[in-house]
Order: sequence, then C-alpha cells, then structure tokens
Amino acid sequence: MKSKENNYAFIDSQNLNLGIKSLGWKIDWRKLRIFMKDKYSVSKAYLFIGYKLGNESLYSFLQDAGYICVFKPTLELLNGKVKGNVDAELVLHTMIEFNNFDKAVIVSGDGDFYCLVEYLIKNNKLEQLLVPNKNYSALFKKLGSVDNNILTFVSEQKNKIEYINEKGSRRDGTL
Repeated sequence: MKSKENNYAFIDSQNLNLGIKSLGWKIDWRKLRIFMKDKYSVSKAYLFIGYKLGNESLYSFLQDAGYICVFKPTLELLNGKVKGNVDAELVLHTMIEFNNFDKAVIVSGDGDFYCLVEYLIKNNKLEQLLVPNKNYSALFKKLGSVDNNILTFVSEQKNKIEYINEKGSRRDGTL
C-alpha cells in the first residue's frame, strides 16, 4: 500500500451487489470500504445507487460506512421492476473528479464502462478495475486486464469482505 496516494473509488452498487449475490453471499459494506482504503489507498468512495423512497436507513448506513452516495432517481417499469441505471452518473463523476485523484478504482463488470476504463488506462489514472465475479463483460478482456493485473475479482476477497451476521445482532449491510 502506498499511503501517500489519493485514490478514489467509483462503484456501480447494483452491478456489485447482484454479482456477489449471484454467488450466494453478501458484502459487508464496512469491510469493503476498509479493504479499498487499505489495499488501494482509496480516500473517497463514490457509491452510485438508485434512490427509492423507504430505503433511507440503508442510505444512512452506507454513508456512515464511509461512502459518498450519488443517487439516481428510479423508475418503476410496467412489469413492476425498479430501474435506476447509474452508468452516466458514474462516468460523469469520474471525469468531474479526474484532477482531484491520483488514480481511480472502478467497481463494476459492466462493459458500458469500457471507454472510461480505457481512457483512465491511457492517462495512467486507473489503479484497479474490480469486477464482482468471473461473469463480466468480454470488452474488458480486450484490455488484457487480467494478464496485466488491472482487473481483480471482488469474489476472490470473500474472506475479507463477506457479511456475517453476528449472533443476536442485526445490521442493515445489504442492498
């Protein structure tokens, strides 16, 4: 760890949450924040999340855990599903903050972020691409990211960041 670095994380919360849930476990958001600080010198972690009325305690929990929440209004689709696509917000905030961080940690396996990751690499501003699991966009494979250690699987950090419900306690640590 290079403690003098000032790196920022930009997290696609839905992609991360669903990617880990598909493996049968949940993220401890506090542990993840500490992990990113210790491993990648992340001083600010932007968490991009759809805003849904009634989830205020979750949002407060995430902010208390050290995340800067960037909310996207959600839409309820005709089929009842809720949609809150945060892609544009994540890219825009990364570029707004571009001169304020040394390097970025992008947390998503969504290929929609390929051009952002490519741009960060070309400008020597990518610290790490953290994808939830091995089911991620083939576009990232074009970067050679697994071979040159740009890409890391969040799922391989399970022993460090898994949410474990302590006996008798209840924490709102899941999305």
